[in-house]
Amino acid sequence: MPASRPVAIDLFSGGGGFARGFEFAGFNVKAAVDNYPPAAKTYKANFPHSVVIADDAKELTGEEILSYASLTRGEVDVVIASPPCEPFTGANPRRREDPLMRLYDDPAGQLFLHAIRLIGEIKPRFFVIENVPGILEAPIRRAIARELRRAGYPRIYFNELRAEEHGTPSRRLRVFVSNTLLRPPKRRGPTVEEALRGLPPPGAPWPPNHDPPPSPGRRHERRLPRLRWGEALIYYRGAGGRRLPNYVRLHPHRHAPTVMGTSRFIHPYEPRLLTVREQARLMGFPDYHVFLGNRDAQYNQVGEAVPPPLAKAIACHLLERLSGDEGAGNTCAP
Repeated sequence: MPASRPVAIDLFSGGGGFARGFEFAGFNVKAAVDNYPPAAKTYKANFPHSVVIADDAKELTGEEILSYASLTRGEVDVVIASPPCEPFTGANPRRREDPLMRLYDDPAGQLFLHAIRLIGEIKPRFFVIENVPGILEAPIRRAIARELRRAGYPRIYFNELRAEEHGTPSRRLRVFVSNTLLRPPKRRGPTVEEALRGLPPPGAPWPPNHDPPPSPGRRHERRLPRLRWGEALIYYRGAGGRRLPNYVRLHPHRHAPTVMGTSRFIHPYEPRLLTVREQARLMGFPDYHVFLGNRDAQYNQVGEAVPPPLAKAIACHLLERLSGDEGAGNTCAP
């Protein structure tokens, strides 16, 4: 790969949605860190040029990551990171009552702090940390800003971006914490029908991850033909007793609801669940992006990713900043 391409490092990289968008924009993602084996294998299969460090972020130092990637401090343009959102999301019925306990006491929440530590040790020009809007609760927001200032970044921005306003076929509101204001141009995402168009029936040899989907169960299967667009087959309880839908029948002429690792969707025209590939289409993944592991692991990697179109919009915005700072050209297509 050309040495002139801007360099990124991907922390808590998952199945590679964040990296896919940055690669689309022209970045060279030199290294990724994730200790979930299916995600690490998926990442390596899709980004063979990247060094995949399948280790616990708590046990790594920034110096070690730079060494694995054959980089030195000062050579990294952007660090992207997606630490676990479960401690902060309202969909988690076991979320801690005290907001600060979610960040400082919950073992998964502490990984957000390790992302900040590693950013401080790597010292990129820019960083972008993705998570759910739950991190905007005042105590958590103040704590994150304080920790990032300690890491050497005095200006902190909490950017709220909607994936459907940046080319993604599904709705998704996420917060991107960064040391620069992120305001990428908006581009409306396609509808469900547009996103799924052209796919062969499940079980076709191409694209990958398009195997016949599992059954939702015999009792639920009988209800599928009667389910209207936008209706949910079942509900579950989230934090604070909130009633949340699952097995939603997709409306073909609208954006899909938020794709999550635990969510499944009903096809708008057929009485069946979507395949992994169909759900990946709703997140804006190209068909050649393969997901490895068992089927649940594949669905989870899709649902926990940063949608590639949104990631590309962020990356293109950062390229403009790097162009002003470093003279690097913005290679993004419109």
